[in-house]
Amino acid sequence: MNAQLQPTGSAYFIAKETEKPETHTLSVLVDNEPGVLARVIGLFSGRGYNIESLTVSETEHEKHLSRITIVTRGTPHVMEQIKHQLERIVPVHRVVDLTVRSHELGQERPLERELALVKVAGTGEARVEALRLADAFRASVIDANTEHFIFEITGKGSKLDQFIAIMKPLGLVEICRTGVAAMNRGPQGM
Repeated sequence: MNAQLQPTGSAYFIAKETEKPETHTLSVLVDNEPGVLARVIGLFSGRGYNIESLTVSETEHEKHLSRITIVTRGTPHVMEQIKHQLERIVPVHRVVDLTVRSHELGQERPLERELALVKVAGTGEARVEALRLADAFRASVIDANTEHFIFEITGKGSKLDQFIAIMKPLGLVEICRTGVAAMNRGPQGM
């Protein structure tokens, strides 16, 4: 056997060297009960997978179901492994790789949005400029006094990143982001 293809002690040596890591958005439908989120997160941390974004909320109150949206990175082989491992967790009803599904539907990416609360403190010209830029980004003022604003902004992560970067020199104080909420376009459900 060629020395390059010998097992390294890890199951992940199987991943082709030509595969490049990609960002994927996973949607996981689970029972809304104590410990489920810890088991899902434990799967990631126990195997050394990173979670770039995590959003959880009950979506079907009558059925006691919650939807977990996870943004993570890995090769296609690793993403397939993550999906299969998630499916084996008992209270998991369904796992959909929204990124793969969007490609199957002929779309580049799933529809993804984040919400951020951004606190900016300042006076004078910086204050006026922060308000002007917030309007250009369609951010709403949800709290204000003579010393600060708190803006609410919704959009793609890149839009939020850009808004935050622009607010830094104008007196950025604090940021709170929700994480990604995502679904595929079209009439089909998860």
